[in-house]
Amino acid sequence: MSSNIIQRNEVKLSSSQIKMLISGWGEEAIENSVVEKITYLSDGLKVKGYIAYPKNIPAEKIPCIIWNRGGYENKGAIDHFTARGMFGNIASWGYMVFTSQYRGNDGGEGKEQIGGDDVNDILNLKPLADEFSFADRDKWGIEGWSRGGMMSYLVLLKNPDFKCAVITGGLSNIKQYAESSERLAPYYKEMLGEEKYLEELEKRTIISKAEKLPDIPYLLMHGGADETVPVTQSIEMAKKFNNLKFTYRLVIFEKGDHYLKNHRAEVSELTKNWFDKYLKK
Repeated sequence: MSSNIIQRNEVKLSSSQIKMLISGWGEEAIENSVVEKITYLSDGLKVKGYIAYPKNIPAEKIPCIIWNRGGYENKGAIDHFTARGMFGNIASWGYMVFTSQYRGNDGGEGKEQIGGDDVNDILNLKPLADEFSFADRDKWGIEGWSRGGMMSYLVLLKNPDFKCAVITGGLSNIKQYAESSERLAPYYKEMLGEEKYLEELEKRTIISKAEKLPDIPYLLMHGGADETVPVTQSIEMAKKFNNLKFTYRLVIFEKGDHYLKNHRAEVSELTKNWFDKYLKK
């Protein structure tokens, strides 16, 4: 079988960096996981990303989680230090983690489209699980932060074969978001092309097509003081899920910022419990 992973190298950090990560994420997250930087093929392009898995692989197969980053281009790209802590933490819970930097970023080929063909860079992570005998390819969860929340929804529209989703500070109405300020509208027009600007925004506006999403359990988390993505983006999505009678939980951290920096332990616990409940049964 030919491999879609064309390069993989374990993330190595200095002893001082490891100490910092242990103080932030806990010893188990760092000592009980392996995180690797990968280059993989997506639509014929060499795209960068990460994988993570437990250091001691259990006898039974482990569920898989796709994690989707926010930001645009290299702003928001995941560096080695962050990857080692964040993905190592999830892997230490007993999961195989796959994540993409999206095409054109971190030295990868192509150019991302913030919800266009770059959605395929996420979908093309799923076949990578075939290359790991310990990955349970029948159990998939998906997680996304900020723009990555929108990307997660777009993935679910194309491939509903996931057991659950965790969306934090996620964009559900990019049309409203893009037109909410004089600063954002020109930015998105340049990115998506002025000619088809509104059409392209509508394709990415998940809330208008929520009924097409799979009926799986959704955990929505958002900072009440988020100045980057308004908390209403999660509140309105929760209302949609409620009308559709989907299983969901909405958690708003009253004074939380976009990154929920002061709520990392709570966010981690809620996320772990959600995945454990719906992926390990």
